[in-house]
Amino acid sequence: MAALAGVMPAALAVTWIQVADAAAAPPGARLVAAGKNVTAQRFDTGDGFAVALDLGLNVVAGREAIEVRAKRRSYADPIVAEQVGRSGTKRLPAGTVTDMSGLKRFSTVTMKNAKGKVVRLYTTDFCPNTYDSVRSRPDAPAQTPYPQGCDGENPFTLGSVWGIQAGWTASTEDAPATGKPLDLPAGKYSVTVMVNEAYRKAFGIATKDAGVSLSLTVVNGELDARSRANEHHHGPQVAQYLPEYRAAARRPAATAVPRTGPRPDLRSLPAWGISMSAGPKNKWYVNFGATVWNAGTSPLLVDGFRRSGTGLMDAYQYFFDAQGNQVGAVPAGTMEWDKRVGHFHWHFTDFAQYNLLRADKKLAVRSGKEAFCLANTDQVDYTIPLAKWRPMNTDLETSCGMESSVGVREVLDIGNGDTYTQDRPGQSFDVTGLPNGTYHIQVKANPAGTLSESSTTNNTSLRKIVLGGPAKKRTLTVPPVNGIKG
Repeated sequence: MAALAGVMPAALAVTWIQVADAAAAPPGARLVAAGKNVTAQRFDTGDGFAVALDLGLNVVAGREAIEVRAKRRSYADPIVAEQVGRSGTKRLPAGTVTDMSGLKRFSTVTMKNAKGKVVRLYTTDFCPNTYDSVRSRPDAPAQTPYPQGCDGENPFTLGSVWGIQAGWTASTEDAPATGKPLDLPAGKYSVTVMVNEAYRKAFGIATKDAGVSLSLTVVNGELDARSRANEHHHGPQVAQYLPEYRAAARRPAATAVPRTGPRPDLRSLPAWGISMSAGPKNKWYVNFGATVWNAGTSPLLVDGFRRSGTGLMDAYQYFFDAQGNQVGAVPAGTMEWDKRVGHFHWHFTDFAQYNLLRADKKLAVRSGKEAFCLANTDQVDYTIPLAKWRPMNTDLETSCGMESSVGVREVLDIGNGDTYTQDRPGQSFDVTGLPNGTYHIQVKANPAGTLSESSTTNNTSLRKIVLGGPAKKRTLTVPPVNGIKG
């Protein structure tokens, strides 16, 4: 949603909705507005003009939550989206979900000028998992189980869950689904927003509850300091794990993990976001993103315990059952303090390895990335059993630590992935001296077998790339994986 709000601030919008709904809980979902009059600024972006538009609209779930699960069985299969409710599941119409970023063409926005002429007509997409979701009425459930954000950046996501808790809100998108900036000359406009028919039917939204009409005033102006700060904070979501001090603890006695007990299952996705970059002295590098995720029955939780007076910690892996009870622990190598620029935290040393293989699958180059601070960065498959939809809303959280820390905890929860981009010096592949031809980027989880998991047969993935061009102008071709170009 854009940075600038209308005449009614977002903080007041929740109050307005709560008061309106306090009398009774409407049975179906509906589209509501925080107010009827909105003012938006038009500003110069440097590449043209744009309107910072915030219409203050929310979808409010009725007596039943709105829940959608999108999944594909393999990368060769299409994404299938189903609505899950008390009465069972039903498939959403074709075209409503085409990737893992949310619901497509959710609403239609019509804008007319003072003379009644239509000047803008466009559709908007919708992510039900908004970060600002709140209760809309006092009797709504106190918590929501649904994730925060629709994670559509990773092209190899397998399953997503999107939802609005009963009686909770989810703010809508105001900008065109094309992603192009919206521009309108200063002046007065009438705006109508209507939830499209496919979603009205799917989510049980009555026609009278599916549309709102607003008055919009566009004024020329500059983004003020508050708006710039808001714009900064609402940019791309970057997982941040603030250092925490944790009390010293005794090292646990190593216990055997039952053969049938809960364990993580680390799996590697194909490398993605692959690019070629030129460096100094006619060097050429292949940059890439790599994701390892947990498809098991226990979170991967590794605690580190400081060796007194050293920059090392002894690492132990713990196991948890479906009720969250700790059921075992085993030694799991070490953690080390990384003092390089951009790090300054504790790394677990045996999580993943990245190699560039020749066409015959023999090693050509190894990435210098060898240690990690584990974190839940990607929603890889939230449709599997025991998947943790809100991994940050738990006491099993990652703490990468400070240099003075006596212990740290690093976690990769079920259904979640940890993505690292190999674009720093020493991490990307130096291909300067490699001949043109076919290569494979190998992502390998648990390379030393230090971690205990339910299966190691799915730890490795390969992604084909083709190097070409002359020495002074190398080229990179990345064939798609079953049509996925990421």
